[in-house]
Amino acid sequence: MSSILTNNSAMVALQTLKSINKDLSMTQSEISTGKSVASAKDNSAVWAISKVMESDVKGFKAISDSLSLGEASVSVARNASESITDLLTDMKGKIVAAQEDNVDRGKINDDVSALKDQIASVVAAAQFNGLNLVNGNTASTNVLSSLDRDATGGVTASSIAVAGQNLSTGAYVARDVFTLTTGTAAAGGDSFGVSLDAAGGSDTITIDDTALVAGDSISMRFGDTEISYTVTVEDVASTTTADVVALGLKAAIEANTTDIEVDYDAGTPGDIVITNNQADSVSVSAQVTNANAGGLGTLAAIAVSTAVGAAAALGSIETLINTAIDASASFGSVEGRIQTQGEFISGLTDSLKSGIGSMVDANMEEVSARLQALQTQQQLGVQSLSIANQAPQTLLSLFR
Repeated sequence: MSSILTNNSAMVALQTLKSINKDLSMTQSEISTGKSVASAKDNSAVWAISKVMESDVKGFKAISDSLSLGEASVSVARNASESITDLLTDMKGKIVAAQEDNVDRGKINDDVSALKDQIASVVAAAQFNGLNLVNGNTASTNVLSSLDRDATGGVTASSIAVAGQNLSTGAYVARDVFTLTTGTAAAGGDSFGVSLDAAGGSDTITIDDTALVAGDSISMRFGDTEISYTVTVEDVASTTTADVVALGLKAAIEANTTDIEVDYDAGTPGDIVITNNQADSVSVSAQVTNANAGGLGTLAAIAVSTAVGAAAALGSIETLINTAIDASASFGSVEGRIQTQGEFISGLTDSLKSGIGSMVDANMEEVSARLQALQTQQQLGVQSLSIANQAPQTLLSLFR
């Protein structure tokens, strides 16, 4: 039945055209934004996930900057400690040369003093953005390294701890601790170097407690073996501090050496007798380090202008070199860790971006093909609606 009141064909054509126009609008939106999920109304679940991941990407970019800053700071400290190691090695060469009697120890001592000044300069200059990890003012610092999200959505920050290395050269105060029977302590009485003959060579060392304070340490080297003893509050409070320190050194020597005999002389306060029972002679050296002194605090006491000072310096320089090497190794290890974490964060950020893109980005090839099809359908829909609108007019021919 035909009707001039109800045009079913036109209604069908109109609904079809509306559907086509709606799809065409969505397709054009995807083309203009480049996203298939541009807002929460497009797909609320996917949109919510993508926004959380986008916020993580922003956070990881900040972490990447933090790691770059931390790596630069540690790199400066590592280069400084490596330079100090090289300077101390050069100084060792000077000290070894000063062991020979037929040399001008005064000129060698001038070279050693110049190297001391250079080391102090390196320590003072080794800062990045105001952070100096080698001058003893920074015990440790943290470098932001990651954001960790748990299953409930909670976020916590992780950091890489960087320990400062005290390579400062200050805080040396002469204590005048050592007196020897056959050997001679260096100027100031805080270091000495002697050689004990094979199979029975000995020397008596007297510890003077007059100026020792809690925290002062005494280190001794027997060939390649090093021992140390740190003065405690109880030691200083004792009425027989010299005896207590002497006994502490005796215990430390016996615990770390097998061919060095140590006798405590109860008759004279602070006396220990060391005897070499090895088949070869052994060099023995010692150095006092002040409480709270920098890692290179004993550098100030090194002087090679005399034979005694040169012998004492030979033992002290090994400890200083090992301190600088340990600092370099520590900085190198943490710098490598920061660098690895930076590479991981960079890769993780790329993966997150890729994941977000796979969820919300529009497939432009597919969208392009769909646009062409919808434009064709739109043209046909308009023509179909036009034909349907003309249908009632054909009824006029029935009344002619």
